[in-house]
Amino acid sequence: LKQVFNKDKTFRPKRKFEPGTQRFELHKRAQASLNSGVDLKAAVQLPSGEDQNDWVAIHVVDFFNRINLIYGTICEFCTERTCPVMSGGPKYEYRWQDDLKYKKPTALPAPQYMNLLMDWIEVQINNEDIFPTSVGKCKEEVL
Repeated sequence: LKQVFNKDKTFRPKRKFEPGTQRFELHKRAQASLNSGVDLKAAVQLPSGEDQNDWVAIHVVDFFNRINLIYGTICEFCTERTCPVMSGGPKYEYRWQDDLKYKKPTALPAPQYMNLLMDWIEVQINNEDIFPTSVGKCKEEVL
């Protein structure tokens, strides 16, 4: 996990947002939630005596639900017309491949990509082989 949260690789420099814009308002809300006094390290620490796989599974589902809520608040602003490409800025374009309908990486409008992604994640979360509903039964090789 240290590689994932390496500030030199995954975190980008803070950006200035023009006051009065939608991005500025979203940035203000994000900063308020980050400055709410929540100790993130303590919030995600494995409680004594708990199974690590169960703990991770619970947080994956919670994270998915929160992302789903956040996406729901912005999806009306990102249409196939306004977001014709799923990208991570000007240098990165995400393409969808599921080996079912999309056999090769396929460029899609951002809303279509996100809908496919959220549906795929939900299928994974509902897969009992990956996220069993019985406590203490997670497959170690999956997580």
